Amino acid sequence: MHTLFTPLTLPNGQTVPNRLAKAAMEENMADADQAPSRQLLRLYRQWADGEAGLILTGNVMVDGRAMTGPGGVVLENDAHLPRFSEWAQAGRARGAQFWMQINHPGRQMPAAMQQATVAPSAIAVDLGKHSKIFPMPREMTEADIADVIQRFVTAARLAQQSGFTGVEIHAAHGYLLSQFLSPLSNQRQDRWGGSIENRARLLTDIVKAVRAAVAPTFAVAVKLNSADFQRGGFSLEDARHVVGMLNDLQVDLVELSGGSYEAPAMQGEARDGRTLAREAYFLEFAKEVANIARMPLMVTGGIRRRAVAENVIDSGIAMAGIATALALQPSLPRDWRAGLDSVPVLKPVTWKDKLYAAAANMAVIKFQLNRLSRDRAPQPGVSPLRALIAQQIGNALRTRQYRRWAAKQQISSSHLAEVK
Repeated sequence: MHTLFTPLTLPNGQTVPNRLAKAAMEENMADADQAPSRQLLRLYRQWADGEAGLILTGNVMVDGRAMTGPGGVVLENDAHLPRFSEWAQAGRARGAQFWMQINHPGRQMPAAMQQATVAPSAIAVDLGKHSKIFPMPREMTEADIADVIQRFVTAARLAQQSGFTGVEIHAAHGYLLSQFLSPLSNQRQDRWGGSIENRARLLTDIVKAVRAAVAPTFAVAVKLNSADFQRGGFSLEDARHVVGMLNDLQVDLVELSGGSYEAPAMQGEARDGRTLAREAYFLEFAKEVANIARMPLMVTGGIRRRAVAENVIDSGIAMAGIATALALQPSLPRDWRAGLDSVPVLKPVTWKDKLYAAAANMAVIKFQLNRLSRDRAPQPGVSPLRALIAQQIGNALRTRQYRRWAAKQQISSSHLAEVK
């Protein structure tokens, strides 16, 4: 019987020291070059000291023109590789596996970033009265798709070069690869749309291309929705089918989560009438996938108690991914190993407007990350309104910073084109 502190041997032969993972949270702490900042490094040192067996970064963008939000780290060339190497050293300081989550937002890029967005089909994010937050995307061409595949490969190769031990390809939460997987956002009539095999083609092509470009001992993982939690969207049956396709592609781990900006199940909200558990939201779905998966599975979503994490491992799932609880108590894995039964909890935000409530919940978490990155104690009791206002101000400043950076990149590429 495995415990939380039994090492896990991955299909690539590498070992994860224990079964607890620090799951991805979006930090928005890039510097003016959209590279890892000193603040970000300090944050990851805290998590390294907490001794999770696996540490996953927040979103690292494979294309500087396609951002999940301001302050995002971009890895599309080797211009700032020494800073990425420092980040890798910080995350690996206590022996954890340290994987970079690589991502493209597709249509889930805020309009305030002032960039054109792309998606499988020209279908905008539907947030009701808040839909203007995201622009109408352009349907991707074959050339766009080929470019995205190459960008994932480049980011993975550079992650390996800078000292990370693996990458996680983000195909969940309504981002680009998840948009291709969902029949709600992918209504293409070509080889990239229609059947689940076609809708999964971009993901499997990226996995194959990344696997071929990195060392056999470098981990290649996938983050996948167990379901979209929207009627007519990516279903549990689809998830089982995709995992079956990934079985033959030398994938080292699949992390199961769920939801999107339209139905934020990753925060415990579904939009298709299903009730999610209060902790380990996706465990029941993961059990359904486990009987066909030949690679280790990880479940993330709401885990904050040791007994719940143990239940995940006892259920035959290889790893328990923890996010919010580690924003409140980065030492949690070390504390649980020492026999302390800590339960870090944030009060739920119960505002009537679901979108503002979800945004305030995220803002409260980012408020904790900012404190940790300045070596200060978390403040779980912070007012959600105060945290949201602070985040809005920070986002406005970082959005301006990003626009300046993007304009500079455009000038550089125009200059290069003239030189050529």
